[in-house]
Amino acid sequence: MAKLNCSRPALFLLCAALSFAVPAPAAQDAPAAPKAPVVTKIEPPNWWVGLTPDLMLLLSGHNLQANKVSCNLPEVTVLQTQASQGGEYLFVWLKFSNALRFGTLVCHVTTQDGETHFELPMARREPTARRFRGLNSDDVLYLIMPDRFADGDPSNDEPREFPGSHDRTKPRAWHGGDLRGIREHIPYFKELGVTSLWLTPVVKNGSAQDYHGYGAVDLYAVDPHLGTLDDYKDLAETLRAQGMKLFFDVVPNHVGPLHPWARKPPLPDWFHGTLQGHLDSFSPVQNSFYGKPEAKPPANDPFEALADPHATSAMRRNLTQGWFFGILPDLNTENPVVAKYLVQNAMWWTETAGLDGLRVDTFPYVGRPFWQLWHAGLRKAYPNLTTIGEVFHPDAMVTSFFAGGHTGWDGVDTGVSTVFDFPVFFALRDVLLRGAPAGRLADVLRQDALYPHPDWLVPFLANHDVPRLLSEPGASPETLLSAYGLVLTLRGIPQLYYGDEIGMTGGADPENRHDFPGGWTGDAHNAFTPEGRTPEQERIFSSVHRLLQLRRQHAALRTGKLLHVFSDETCYAFVRQTDEERLLIVFNNGAQPRTLKLAQANTPLADALRVSSLYGNATAETNGIELRVTAPPQSVSILLVY
Repeated sequence: MAKLNCSRPALFLLCAALSFAVPAPAAQDAPAAPKAPVVTKIEPPNWWVGLTPDLMLLLSGHNLQANKVSCNLPEVTVLQTQASQGGEYLFVWLKFSNALRFGTLVCHVTTQDGETHFELPMARREPTARRFRGLNSDDVLYLIMPDRFADGDPSNDEPREFPGSHDRTKPRAWHGGDLRGIREHIPYFKELGVTSLWLTPVVKNGSAQDYHGYGAVDLYAVDPHLGTLDDYKDLAETLRAQGMKLFFDVVPNHVGPLHPWARKPPLPDWFHGTLQGHLDSFSPVQNSFYGKPEAKPPANDPFEALADPHATSAMRRNLTQGWFFGILPDLNTENPVVAKYLVQNAMWWTETAGLDGLRVDTFPYVGRPFWQLWHAGLRKAYPNLTTIGEVFHPDAMVTSFFAGGHTGWDGVDTGVSTVFDFPVFFALRDVLLRGAPAGRLADVLRQDALYPHPDWLVPFLANHDVPRLLSEPGASPETLLSAYGLVLTLRGIPQLYYGDEIGMTGGADPENRHDFPGGWTGDAHNAFTPEGRTPEQERIFSSVHRLLQLRRQHAALRTGKLLHVFSDETCYAFVRQTDEERLLIVFNNGAQPRTLKLAQANTPLADALRVSSLYGNATAETNGIELRVTAPPQSVSILLVY
């Protein structure tokens, strides 16, 4: 296995979070056993009538070198089969006729040494009302790490197959949060004002330290620490009943090193490389190649090489074919069988839970032709499904290259609905924490022209891969409130990170993933309630709640055109306007109050005769020619102009 280079930056998991156990070498073969075929697992475990015209099954087991596979229904045809060399896997391609009805499909597997059978439930599809809705400008996405939010079922804190995995005193152990705990706190989300939940991966993981969910060992099972598949479906249905939405965190790039495939892949080229020999994901391209200073470690891998039509394949290969951090087995998405498996897996979760969207992990690390194929397969069944790609990079020239709706230099349209607005994230932190001019925000927004749908971008101030804002050097509660004031008034569909609405702190991973106070019986404080929050937590919560309330009440904050009004070293002012209303947002990042004199003629403020405050402590007046606004230090204010 390649050595983990911890001097390089992490994009979504810091090096320490990936202290996975390396699979042990295969044990010596047991004495010869009967060679009759045995099926131990079927992927997918069930399917739906009318969802697709065909289906590829991956059977796991023993002695599966089948001569024949036949099924009991005339409406199902076995098109072909393919067994792995050792007989541990068997692929079966099925075709369905339009006459197929729901029920259980029984198929027989015949080899030279015997016969077995397997069953595949074929269900009716649920009515699509309130399912597969996707996001729109009315939505606000709330990111949760399920293990760190609330423990609704203590009985699953330490599943039998994971002894010693639960210990709240250890930052990298499982802490007991689960799906039931999230479902029990839906009233909290409603009170706060968010509309959609994004959960980090809920699939089964393999290591006692895989609480984060990114080390999958079974892509068709819920991790037992979090509950059951029924718990996940119950959460989805309860959210729907409350008018809320659910996003699934999907990871087509890799699986965990303890996945059975790592030791025995279904096909020789199932992965890029093998457990014994593979590339790592770190690009050989250095900062200096594109004229960037080498003085400090980069904050991201150089995706410039992927967006650069002049880059060679050698400059790109590690990014798209390397094992993430040299540890996580990289799926060979150029293999059409792997691609088919991953498309079906995404469809299975979407159909099972009636998902509204998918957050797509490590998006640039997968070849772009796969994304085109993957999205085409999904959209046939779910045309309204929203997918959000993670492109961890500060340059809009790079992030926009991966956005769907247009083709890049390679002629590929990835098909992804939108991407997280990392350029705004980096600019926000530079302005609020590192003395960058407030005008950096206007500069980032200037590049919206690069995106087919900039109003679909997902701005955010924090996520599970970066330090909490309040734990950054120089940060204060006012810094956090300014960040919220901007993220919730800029164009796009904002994303919040659990606990930031009460000012939770924490540095680099795993400190940025503390338990939400009150999610466990016996917690000293219950921040889910006003009575359990400290005065400072309540002040922050109330401010975020008010901003979300205003966003819901004023269409201009959701769908209005964004127009610059003023920008310099310490201030940025902009208007969000529709045909019905104009809102002026004023951000002052200075240490002193600031009075701006804004000429109205030939600006979005033209013809304004009155100004009133909706949020913040700025004061303003207009004489019809000039609007004068005085903004407090380190603040965001929202003014209604009419």
